[in-house]
Amino acid sequence: MGYGISSTLLARLLTEAENSPHAEVCGLLFGTATLIEVVEACTNVAPEPARAFEIDPVALFAAHRRARGGGPQLIGHYHSHPSGEPVPSARDAAQAMGDGALWLILTAREARLWRTDRVGAFEAVGLAVEDA
Repeated sequence: MGYGISSTLLARLLTEAENSPHAEVCGLLFGTATLIEVVEACTNVAPEPARAFEIDPVALFAAHRRARGGGPQLIGHYHSHPSGEPVPSARDAAQAMGDGALWLILTAREARLWRTDRVGAFEAVGLAVEDA
């Protein structure tokens, strides 16, 4: 099963990644079982943001509270690999919980979507860019 994303939203994320060549950007993905509808940029609070990402826990907890209160559903997160490929790294695999969450990994020019299908492992997910 694939996910849709608007061309405008994807362009915004690619620009965010391009504008941060020395540190990973990160944020949250909200939507449905087939569509990434909204993204929320978050502060990368990792000790070494040039090599890793950690979403600000305050933003993450707030997103879960909003979802429980009827707000947009949190379906995953995004982050960039400034000097790499948009594929999960060993560090990403160490963080993968196997909960089915989406991981949208970006470079300045490309985005690929992944799902954590089991602890420490990912499966590629189709990403359909829709005109916006």
